[in-house]
Amino acid sequence: MGTPGAHGEEGADPRRWKALTVCLVAGFMSLLDVSIVNVALPSIRVGLHAPPSDLQWVVSGYALAFGLVLVPAGRFGDTHGRRNAFVFGVVLFTLSSMVAGASPGSTWLVVARVVQGAAGGVINPQVSGLIQQLFRGEERGRAFGLLGATIGISTAIGPLLGGLLIQLGGQQEGWRYVFYVNIPIGVLAIVLAYRYIPGGGAGRRREDMDPVGVLLLAAGIFLVLLPLVEGQRWHGSARWLLIPAGLLVLAGYTAWERWYGRRHEPMVDLSLFQRRSYALGALLGLLYFGGFTAIFFILTQYLQEGLRYSALQAGLASTAFALGSAPSAALGGRVVTRIGRPLVAIGLVLITIGLAAVDLVVRLVPAHRVAWTIAIPLFVAGLGNGLVITPNQTLTLSEVPVAKAGTAGGVLQTGQRIGASVGIAAVGSAFFSQVASTHGDYALAFRHALLVNIAFILAALVAALTDVLADHRRRASTPTRTPP
Repeated sequence: MGTPGAHGEEGADPRRWKALTVCLVAGFMSLLDVSIVNVALPSIRVGLHAPPSDLQWVVSGYALAFGLVLVPAGRFGDTHGRRNAFVFGVVLFTLSSMVAGASPGSTWLVVARVVQGAAGGVINPQVSGLIQQLFRGEERGRAFGLLGATIGISTAIGPLLGGLLIQLGGQQEGWRYVFYVNIPIGVLAIVLAYRYIPGGGAGRRREDMDPVGVLLLAAGIFLVLLPLVEGQRWHGSARWLLIPAGLLVLAGYTAWERWYGRRHEPMVDLSLFQRRSYALGALLGLLYFGGFTAIFFILTQYLQEGLRYSALQAGLASTAFALGSAPSAALGGRVVTRIGRPLVAIGLVLITIGLAAVDLVVRLVPAHRVAWTIAIPLFVAGLGNGLVITPNQTLTLSEVPVAKAGTAGGVLQTGQRIGASVGIAAVGSAFFSQVASTHGDYALAFRHALLVNIAFILAALVAALTDVLADHRRRASTPTRTPP
């Protein structure tokens, strides 16, 4: 019997590739807003006379809300229909983008960004869930390859697009274009979603959403993320007490899910983590995003604040990474089912080589040529990135039942958001403390922070190699049958 989405099988949804295109457009829009705002902050400060605390929340409020809703949103899509959840998220994202662009003051902008982040958190687990639902076998790898390319390109090209829009709109009002650009994209995605994305849900009862589990998980993630995303504004050591408090709440959440799971359908099936592919893949994603996301944070700071590059010039410097990510992500999606986790390890080695070369460029090349010279090592790192995000996503979700795909994808992306926040906090702390202690030596600060980036990448490589070795031992211990 044909399985929907299987390559060449009867019953495959003929709209699946068009549905994927709609999902990727909306996913690109939501992920782009994670990075595009970084280069717009100086324009927002000038245009709205925004205090530093509000500027921090323009960035951190989005990331915090995004991470909080991923798992409940994935669960909602699993139980009530992924198309409904997807369209709701896109509508909310489009409206909040409109409010953000029209904000008369920084408080309005912060509120709009929090809502926008929550909407992005609703959209993204539906995308991975729909890929699980609509595709099988090698086609699923290709679909995740396109998703990986979308993630890499949106993160790397955000500063460039932001710089272009600010140049177009001017320093005073250019930041508004960063948000207005989402409106036509969102409207188009809503219209096409009803045309191409299949409807219908699992038909479970509304009480299966596990409200106590939702609240415990949200509270735990909030307590862990808050001191990380507020790291540059909230000084003092007291904020770090929230992290163990959050871990205690998450431990309580785990205990609740085990108890609740014996009687009802839990929000997250904890048996997912008994699958090595899922547990190690989730850990690898957390560690990798800790290093990957923070690269562009310190790069734009170094180029704009240290070398006085414009927003457009700083954005152009990261384009090489996107150019490397796109083809390698597509390739990785095609071959991951044949090569497996070794492909991820190869990608992580390439990224490490690329970032080490960036460090050499900063050491040896004159400041006025740095942005253009680092294009080659960033391209190499981008090639590695495409071999990490896509294959890891495919392998991590490969054994997850389709009925739980949205929730599993939400958990995976929550780990990535936590990793990104931890990475930005750690890398940002290394960068800014070095700037302060050296009285403005941005090059030295960038190189010190880059070492922290590389440490996260190497930790992810250890997780990948652990899975490779475990798989090798399993195959070696499996007896080989010889024909009689």
